[in-house]
Amino acid sequence: RGRATERVGSGDSRATRLSQGEGGTGKELVGRASHGLSRRHQAPMEILDCSSIPRELIESELVGHVRGAFTGAVRDRRGAFDLAHHGTIFLDEIGDMPLPSQTRLLRALQEGQFRPVGGEKTRSVDVRVVTATNTDLREAVREGRFRKDLFFRVQVFPVVLPPLRERIGDIEVLTRAFLKRFYADYGLGDPTIE
Repeated sequence: RGRATERVGSGDSRATRLSQGEGGTGKELVGRASHGLSRRHQAPMEILDCSSIPRELIESELVGHVRGAFTGAVRDRRGAFDLAHHGTIFLDEIGDMPLPSQTRLLRALQEGQFRPVGGEKTRSVDVRVVTATNTDLREAVREGRFRKDLFFRVQVFPVVLPPLRERIGDIEVLTRAFLKRFYADYGLGDPTIE
């Protein structure tokens, strides 16, 4: 049962995953694991941080653009959906995505197709979208900052990641893992933990 659940949520389907939790709880690690444990693991994984991309460029980052689409678009550029064909797109801090970009993302998720900014041809794509946020998206929907239909589309497989202060039992496991990695990086053999 556990393995089947892991497989369904890991990326073998196109079902989207939403990881929610405070900063530092491992949302990107969950996204990488979802891709790495899937049949898509040999295809690309594209990562977009929706909070760090300027609002006017996020659609171009998602679906690309054609030359001349806007000031500064001096050549055609592929977006994450195109680059991650057969793979995974990880959208970090999706709660910070502006509403117009949410509309374009929703269409790409629903139809498996997109059109680059300024382009005329529609492209079909097979990607798994994994999202993460530290925002309460239900509250954002109530406040009109996040599309309700997109919320239901991205939270097909929700994962809530509690902070470490609520997982005291994990401290020893994490300490051992970090020490083992540190020792391996410096060729020190295996650490001894009393």
